[in-house]
Order: sequence, then C-alpha cells, then structure tokens
Amino acid sequence: MKILLVAGGSPNEWPQFKSQDFDYIVGIDRGSLYILENGWPLDLAVGDFDSLTDDEQQTVQKQAKELIQAQAEKDDTDTQLALALIVDQSPDADITIIGATGGRLDHFLANLWLPLEPRFQTFAHQIKLKDHQNSIAYYLPGDYVVKKEARMNYLAYCCLTPVTNLTLTESKYTLDHVDVGIPTSYASNEFVGETAGFSFDTGMIAVIQSRDDK
Repeated sequence: MKILLVAGGSPNEWPQFKSQDFDYIVGIDRGSLYILENGWPLDLAVGDFDSLTDDEQQTVQKQAKELIQAQAEKDDTDTQLALALIVDQSPDADITIIGATGGRLDHFLANLWLPLEPRFQTFAHQIKLKDHQNSIAYYLPGDYVVKKEARMNYLAYCCLTPVTNLTLTESKYTLDHVDVGIPTSYASNEFVGETAGFSFDTGMIAVIQSRDDK
C-alpha cells in the first residue's frame, strides 16, 4: 500500500506526480486544504487546523472522508501525529511525505529527524520525504543498492547519528569502512551508473538524491 502524507508547506515545493500513484492520501493541517485545491481526494485530515480560517476549516470538514482534530497544545506536531496514526493503522505501507521541507528550518529539522524517534525507527525504511528538488530515504544498518531517480543528479549520504564501518561504492566518491563519529553529510556525491552501493554497521543514514533548482 502506498500512502501520501501532505504537510502544510507550499505546493510550489511539491514533486510532480499524480494522486493515482497513491492508495490513500492524508492531509496534515493546511496540507488538507492544499489537497482539495489540487483536486485530489482527501481520505484523512489530521491536525489542529490552526493555520486555517473558519471557512477553510469548514471546507476541509465537509470534504474529508475522515477527520481527526487535535488540541492546539499537544506534545506531538501535526506531522508526528499523522505519521503515528498511519504506522499504527498500516504498518506495512510505503509512506511518502511532501510539504515537509522548505519554509521554517525548525519545521524541516523536526520532519527530517522523524525516523530517529524510537516509535518510528522500525518503519524508517518505509518513509520518504520528497519535494521538487530532493528525495530523502532512510536506512538502518545493512548492505544496500540505491537506484538513481529520474532527473536527480546528486547523491548524499547524511549520517543522522554516529555511524560505523561506512562503505560507499559505485559512486563518484567512495569510502572504505569508515567510522563516522558525529552526524555528518557526505554531500555532492554522484552516481556513475544507474545504481550506487553502500553499507554500514550501526546508526541511521538518510540518503538524499537531489538536483539544482533550474
């Protein structure tokens, strides 16, 4: 099952795809309104909806197939709340999150670090953050082959935690069994073919494919 979570970031930052690419679409706060304005089905709306006017809230309430309204003052962000609901309801789903990058840096970092939370770590490999320039996938220790995505020219290995025995192969810049003691982004690497390989023994890595904004 493929699930799309749409947070409240500008639709100008969205990647290009169709709603039909997903089995279930979730709006997070203002993301719910953006889904409707884009003509997409809104299967679930989640959040405190404090970013919407009264009229906009009524529009979401009328058109959402299901709505879960949270208190404005809560421990979780709206995105955390939505992700927690989805992994509980559909633990085997592939989850793409858009509208979660750009804008405020505190929001972006909160979203980037979501899979580090113990409750989400088991699902890290099922979560992707995407926008029109970037595709972020998460990996726990293991041996992997990454496929180059269309139009993405750059490749980065972002060590979100200390990482041991990191090896990068089949890319422009390689590493051989390196221990990374602090969070580090090995940025501006490139594919030399259609795939690249990497492996590591401990920690978590976000692999970022990206392109220039032209």
